[in-house]
This record gives sequence, structure tokens and C-alpha cells, in this order.
Amino acid sequence: MDALKRHADPQAASGTGTEPGPEPGPLLSVRNLVVEYRAPRRRKPALRVLHGIDLDVHPHETVGLVGESGSGKTTLGRAVLGLVPIASGTIGFAGNRIDGLTRRARRALSREIQVVFQDPYGSLNPSMTIGDILTEPLTADRSHNRVAARARIGELLDAVGLPGDTADRPARELSGGQRQRVAIARALAPGPRLIICDEPVSALDLSTRAQVLNLLVELQQRTGVAYLFIAHDLSVVGHVSDRVAVMSRGTIVECDTARRITTEPTHPYTRNLLLAAPVPDPARQAARRAARHRLVQDEATR
Repeated sequence: MDALKRHADPQAASGTGTEPGPEPGPLLSVRNLVVEYRAPRRRKPALRVLHGIDLDVHPHETVGLVGESGSGKTTLGRAVLGLVPIASGTIGFAGNRIDGLTRRARRALSREIQVVFQDPYGSLNPSMTIGDILTEPLTADRSHNRVAARARIGELLDAVGLPGDTADRPARELSGGQRQRVAIARALAPGPRLIICDEPVSALDLSTRAQVLNLLVELQQRTGVAYLFIAHDLSVVGHVSDRVAVMSRGTIVECDTARRITTEPTHPYTRNLLLAAPVPDPARQAARRAARHRLVQDEATR
């Protein structure tokens, strides 16, 4: 595990034995971001999906981005990754603008910004072995030869709680939870400073979901990586986040500490999300359902 941290922490790799100090300003800085989708017929107006978004993620911090389907949260993550064009605004990383990068510059940036996708079955090639899947990001930029990559794979599998012989198994033989652990290991492989987690546990069952969430928290404590954690479940986001930004219809309606957002939300939309989260007590669940119904009625009459 110490070797894992040396890959993620340049100071640790140099042998100084000291933790890096806080960086001036945010690691990720999104300012007045607008994203629009244009219809094939240009006479139709563009569909605006993000309306002037402002968001920061600081080093070693987890910022949760929560909202219902269609709120724009995944589009924001894709904009940071350079997967969708932006109409206006800026995206900065470590003090440098990264919107509008060339393909070559974006490829180099992938060492610093990685992603874990929602579907553990669709994000891995089922016919490739786990070893080959983890070797790709290590040898793509020639930072590792095959021998060094093999040693690094052992470290990564250990870090995500998988046995070393998993490297020899094809992805199709793994369960959903095991595949998502591999996806996390792949994201960690180049030693990124930021990982965008796009609904990383929504396809997993409840017990496996809790294990993967705890793994992400543990890995952050060990490596210092920052997360932009995207989900639709406020209870999940609150479990792993330092701060939470709530999105609705392409705007951030509320942003504060995870504790305050999950206990004292001020915006009706956030309160609705909180009441929508299921609880195991049937009486409490019925009370929450009734409270949510009243909140929806109140909003409709305004």
C-alpha cells in the first residue's frame, strides 16, 4: 500500500517522507459553465442543459454532485472530461485552463483526471484479462515497461481488496462488485489527482454498494486523491462527501457541507431528494412519504 501512495504522491515518491502542503486555490474550478446541445436542423434553438455552473473541488476533497435524472450532473462530469463541447465558461485544473484542449493535451491530462463509470459490466472488455485491462493505462504513456506494470498491478489489486490471481481472470468471470473494484483500480493506475465517479454504485446491490463506498473513502485517505462524486441518491452522496452540490434543471440550487445538506437543507428540491431516500423503518418511511407528498403539493400551489 505504501507503494500505491508513492505513485499518487510525488513528494512521497521522492523519499522526503513529508505530506504535501495545501495548494493555493481549488484543484478543479468550473466557472459560469454553459453547455448546449444543438438539433440537427439548425433553425431550431439549442437546448441548454447547463446554465452558468460554478463549482470547485479542492485537493484531497470529495464533492458530491446530486440530482435526479436529467438534472445535468453527468453532463457536467463529461464536460470536465472533455467529452462534450461547452458553449461558454471555463474549466480549470491545478491553475490551468483545460477547456478546449487539443486531443494530445487531453490525453496527457488523463494521467491527472480519471473516471469510474456507472456500469461495471459495460466499462470493462469482458474477453480481456484483468491484468491486460490494468496494463493498458500503465504502458500507454510508456511510464511502465511490462515488468514494472506487472508489479504495479499487484499493488492495485491489493489496494482494492482483490487477490493477486484476479489478474489472470477474464472480466466476464467477475461479479459486478469485483468489476467495479477493477474499474477503480484502473482509475488509480496512473496516479491521478482527481477521479470523477459517475454513479459508481447505482448498479450494485445494497451490501456491495456499502463495501465499494467504504473502499473509495479508504483509498482517498491513503492516496489523497480528490473525487467529484456524481449520484442521484442524496444518502449515498452524503456518506462519502465533504461538500455537496445539488443540481436541478441544469443549475446548482444549493451547495454546502454534506452534514448540513443532509440534515438542514434549505431548498425545497433538496428537501424532496432527502425525503425520497428510503429508510428501513416502515413507520418512518410512511411519515417521509407523507411529508414528501405535502412538499410537492406546496410547491405546486406556489
